[in-house]
This record gives sequence, structure tokens and C-alpha cells, in this order.
Amino acid sequence: MPQQVTVTEHILLHQKLIPGATGQFTRLFNELVLSAKIITRAVTKAGLVDILGFTGDVNIQGEEVKKLDDYANRILIHRLARSGVLCAMASEENADIIEVPESLPRGDYIIIFDPLDGSSNIDVNVNIGTIFSIYKRKSDPQGPLMSSDVLQKGNEQVAAGYILYGSSTMLVFTSGDGVHGFTLDPSVGEFLLSHPNIRIPEQGKIYSVNEGYERYWDRDTKKALDYFKSPKNALRKPYSGRYIGSLVADIHRNLLYGGIFMYPADLRDPKKPSGKLRLTCECNPMAFIVEQAGGLATNGSTRILDIEPDHLHQRIPFFCGSLNDVRVVQEIFNAERRKKSR
Repeated sequence: MPQQVTVTEHILLHQKLIPGATGQFTRLFNELVLSAKIITRAVTKAGLVDILGFTGDVNIQGEEVKKLDDYANRILIHRLARSGVLCAMASEENADIIEVPESLPRGDYIIIFDPLDGSSNIDVNVNIGTIFSIYKRKSDPQGPLMSSDVLQKGNEQVAAGYILYGSSTMLVFTSGDGVHGFTLDPSVGEFLLSHPNIRIPEQGKIYSVNEGYERYWDRDTKKALDYFKSPKNALRKPYSGRYIGSLVADIHRNLLYGGIFMYPADLRDPKKPSGKLRLTCECNPMAFIVEQAGGLATNGSTRILDIEPDHLHQRIPFFCGSLNDVRVVQEIFNAERRKKSR
């Protein structure tokens, strides 16, 4: 039987490759792993205990908070604050930056997370996940935390990953040296390396988008969709349409099989003219993972990892996946811009 590598062993073996790694990074990941195990237990029992449905609260995004959303958020904040290596956290569910109190040990790392992506699917037992993004503080640790410490470009991420809660629980992450996947073995209670050095195919066969909103898209986005549905493309036949509606699940499938995920800007909601997805807690970590696997992520005109956030809950259009497929979208958007500039 081949030797099994745990996620902690893997991180320790590769720690020297992580910029500024001192062992703090490993402690932070241990708390993430423990949080994932606790949330996994709650997810698998969600239909048996009172954690389905809504809490009655509305989060900063104006969305009704699911009970399991709230539970996952509280678990992550509680565990991560006690890792001793963070100075601040930010969650999709909280309006403001969460500074680690001075009564607890603190460090130089910052984590931004979506505690339970795809929560609209909780009650119907569809895959959901946790997304996280890790940065190193830039300002003087002895001084006050600056907003610029949290609002860093995606290309300054130290690490990023997601935890997928499905038929099995998987942790997929990158620290800038490729993408690796670990599957939770419940018999031993450990995440074991199951998908080393994940590479997304350069050419995909799948497009993932909610076509029900097509009437609200701009002309560029409609042209991009037409490309993937037409036989006049790189495949010489229409791509397969696959859309789960859970970002973690859709990205995970395309990461392994190849394809493109699209959540464009639309005109449905005047409060969300740039689309639904958040740059800091969703797009940046997913873009980092996909690029480390050989793919690409863009908002149509700019590489996602080059965008400087202007506020914590900023929303942007998102096109992410196989290199050739995302480049086609870029070419379509650039061609339209050139026409408009004439």
C-alpha cells in the first residue's frame, strides 16, 4: 500500500518554498483543517438537527443568512482567531474587518474567507464549500492595522484554497507552488494527498454559466456564450453546459476536467451592476488556484489578480478556467472595445 501524505506533512515539506514561512503558516493551516472537520460534521448532520433553513438575519450582501452559513462563520472566526498567527480576518458575512483582539496571541497573517459558498443549495443537499485567501501584513506590526493590509491585490496572496463538502470532503490549495488536493479520510480523521499537482487542461469542453440571466447581459458576454454554444469554435462542436450554482463545485469540476466558469456583469439588480461575485473572498482565491494550475482568470479586460480592491465587498465580473477558453473571452471583449474606440 502506498505511503499516505497528510496535509500537515505536505505543508511542512514545502514550507521553505513559502515566502517568509516560519511555522506560523502551518499553525494557521492546522486551524483551517480543524474548522473543516467541524463544519463537515455539521454538514453531514444538517438534515438531522436544527441547522437547515434561515436564521432570520440579513448579511452585509443583503442576503438572508442560512443557519449553517452562520454556524460555519462562527466556527472559522473562533478557531482562526486562536491560531496565534493572524492580526485580522474578513468574512463575506461580516461588514467590517475583524481584528484579532489584543487578549489573544497575534501574528502577521490576514485571512479573507467565504464561510459557506453556495449556501442557497444547503437545503437541497447540493455541494457547498469554504473559500479562503491568505495574505501577509505589510504595515508595521506595532502600529494600527491599515485597510491596505487587507485590500491587497490577488497576486500578493501567500496562499489560497477551498474546502468542498460533497460526497467526500476535499481541501484544495496553493501556496504559489502548484495546486494540490487532499481528501478527508473519515476512518483516520486526516486529509490525505489524493490529487497532487493538479493541472487544468488548456482546452476545455464545458461552459458553466446561469443562462437564465442572458437577457440582462451586455453584447460582449452574449458573443462569448455564442462562441461556446456554436460549432464554430476550437472543438468544432458545442461545449457541454454544466452549471451547479455553487462556485466551489463548478470551479472544482472544471479544474479537473477543463472548461470555463462565467459570472458576468448583468442588469438585473441596480445594486449589483458588476455581477454577484466578490473580488476579495471569492474571485481572488479562485483565480490564484486556477492560474497556479495553468489556467487564467479575468473580468473580461483585466487579469483578476492584477485588480486592486477599492473596498472589502467589491463585486466584479468573473471568467475563469482553461487557458484557451478564457483567452477567447478576452479576445471578444477586446475586439468590442476596439470597435467602440474607433
